[in-house]
Amino acid sequence: MPQIQIADDLGFRVELDATPRRIISMVPSWTETLFALGAGERVVGVTKFCVAPSAEVARVAKIGGTKNPDLRAISNLAPDLVIANAEENRREDVERIRAQGVVVMTTYPRTVPGAVESLLKIGRAIGSETQAAALAREITLSVSSIESEIGVWAKLRLRVFCPIWKKPWMAFNADTYAHDVLRMLGYNNIFASAGARYPITTLDAALDLRPDIVLLPDEPYEFGPADIDELRAELPPALSRRVLIVSGRDLHWYGVHMVGGLKSLAARLARVRAAVL
Repeated sequence: MPQIQIADDLGFRVELDATPRRIISMVPSWTETLFALGAGERVVGVTKFCVAPSAEVARVAKIGGTKNPDLRAISNLAPDLVIANAEENRREDVERIRAQGVVVMTTYPRTVPGAVESLLKIGRAIGSETQAAALAREITLSVSSIESEIGVWAKLRLRVFCPIWKKPWMAFNADTYAHDVLRMLGYNNIFASAGARYPITTLDAALDLRPDIVLLPDEPYEFGPADIDELRAELPPALSRRVLIVSGRDLHWYGVHMVGGLKSLAARLARVRAAVL
């Protein structure tokens, strides 16, 4: 009988005969988390987008991108376990890796609590349950502190347009982790009820939904100052003064980044709320 048996976030059974000694991460936020859990020496492969912790991942073999991994490189690294994500990685690539006889654990958190649960599953899979439990408690305390500080302001929710792409404009609906982060921070995502998880839209359609503020995360699309200038020229005067760039990592990354990232984003958006209200 396998020593480790876990159902991943998609319901696939993860079965390992022993604690994995060779781990490949195809998810930047989980790569950072593996090192935080003390499993860095066992990470033998990461994507080119895995940039944290910078000095450590610089020394790890690269297996291509999140959407176009080098399957031969993955096979040559002979991993015991590959950690993937249902949104960041393509299903066909995951299936091909499994077809090579490699165990794949796929995560799919769509809420803040869901991200904590995914973290705990990873901890069990890699034999770092104690470290994962400690990190989960730290994240939970951080979230509780944020919610306590927001307090009554949570009832006075500002409406926010938060695109994740441009040309075409794309946003996200309520069935996403980023939406739940904004909800926790006291903001209403104007595309919460969209039928598609990542709806394609136009600027006019977004304005019809009456946003109070526009947030431009710097990933996955790298919004910058030039985008703010371009957007301000097309917005109503009041809204044009409420456009700001936020950290895409703070908004989208799971795991260890949640400890400081959510606090940083909460502080930034608290200042915005104070200025608007």
